[in-house]
Amino acid sequence: MELKSRLLPNLAGDPDLFGRFAERFARYMGTANFLLYMTVVVIVWIALNVVGLFGLKWDPYPFILLNLFFSTQASYAAPLILLAQNRQDDRDRVQIEQDRTRNERNLADTEYLTREVAALRISLREVATRDFVRSELRSLLEELINISDDDAEPVREPRTSRNPATQALKTVPAKRPANP
Repeated sequence: MELKSRLLPNLAGDPDLFGRFAERFARYMGTANFLLYMTVVVIVWIALNVVGLFGLKWDPYPFILLNLFFSTQASYAAPLILLAQNRQDDRDRVQIEQDRTRNERNLADTEYLTREVAALRISLREVATRDFVRSELRSLLEELINISDDDAEPVREPRTSRNPATQALKTVPAKRPANP
C-alpha cells in the first residue's frame, strides 16, 4: 500500500483536482490555438512520412500510427469533456436554484409592497383632500359673511359626509361676531 501511495498521486486530498484539470483540458481543446497546433503536428507528420527524414520512416504503414494517436487522443478527450460538462451542469443547477430562491423572495417582497400600497390607498380615501377642505372652508366663510350681513343666525341644514375632517368642521359651533 505504501508503494502504491508513492506511485499514484493522492486525489483524495483535493477531489476537485481532476475535475479542474478536465475543465482546463476541455476549455483548451475548444480554442483556435489547439486547432492550429494540431494542424501543424499533422502537416509535419504527413510531410515526414511522405518525404522521409534521411530515408527514415517511423510509420511503416502510412499514417496508421497517426490514426492510432488520434484515436487515443479522442478516447481520452471524450470522457474529460463529459466530466467538464457534468461539472458545469452541477454549477448551472446550483445557479438555477439560487435564481429561483431569489425570484421567490422578490415575488414575496413585491406582494408585500403591493399590499402596503393598497392599504395606503384605502387609508387615503378617508383623509380630506386639499380641494375638499378648500371647498368646505369657502362654504363656511360664505356662511360667516352671510351671518354678519344679516345680523341673524342662519339656519343650517345638516350635511352628511363620510369624511372625518368634514364632521369635525361641522361640530364647531358658529360664533356670532360682536357688533360694537
